[in-house]
Amino acid sequence: MQPLVNIAVSAARSAAREIMKAYRRGDVGQIRDKSRNDFVSEIDHAAEAAIIATIRRAHPDHAILAEESGASEGRRRSEVEWIIDPIDGTANFIRGLPHFAVSIGCRVRGELAHGVIYDPVKDELFTASRGDGAQLDGRRIRVSRATQLERALVATGFAYRRDGDVADHLAAFTRVLETAGDIRRAGSAALDLAYVAKGRLDGYWERGLAPWDISAGLLLVREAGGIATDPDKPDDNDPMDTGAVIAGSPKIYTSLKEVVTRKN
Repeated sequence: MQPLVNIAVSAARSAAREIMKAYRRGDVGQIRDKSRNDFVSEIDHAAEAAIIATIRRAHPDHAILAEESGASEGRRRSEVEWIIDPIDGTANFIRGLPHFAVSIGCRVRGELAHGVIYDPVKDELFTASRGDGAQLDGRRIRVSRATQLERALVATGFAYRRDGDVADHLAAFTRVLETAGDIRRAGSAALDLAYVAKGRLDGYWERGLAPWDISAGLLLVREAGGIATDPDKPDDNDPMDTGAVIAGSPKIYTSLKEVVTRKN
């Protein structure tokens, strides 16, 4: 592995120890509402602190953008930036649903260079480095070979925290449901993207996301031979800037994008 990937893996496993101790005892501590249907637990903070401490021991000068603590000072001066989601799928985690992950992306000179997504319940480690491909537990992975949206399994999430989001999303959801083989909504953007990279899902789309939700997953999909862009913009855009993403194997991506962006 690349040295920065090794650091990310160590950081993710350190966070996972905090997460799984709480998960197994069924006590996630105090839970606070950040906004409507958007929660943060004591364990989110503990896991994020464990990740940051691991990174800081190795590279105290690197910039950090984290879900709970925000951007570090001097962010613009550093060539390396870590993008951290300590628990992607917090709503699942606090209810005991075993579908959540640690997500750590790394940008070097403004470009996504490394990504790690770790599912501590299934003990599955997804890693990617730009130009080196994507792996699951050290073995190369590729997107699915699906070619027909009518037989594809795709996933989505609802950006439900702002007025109008549900109505806007339901129109696209209905069109995809009428066209695709089936849809899943499991509650973790990071794992949805990792599953597209592995070929477990053929495609995925969602809007209203944050950079830490998707940084590692975007790189995983691309390094696994898939496409991941903003559905509403030209293909050279960056979903981390816009918060909207559509991803899939090449042929499914094209078909899914057409359905998602079609005007009723």
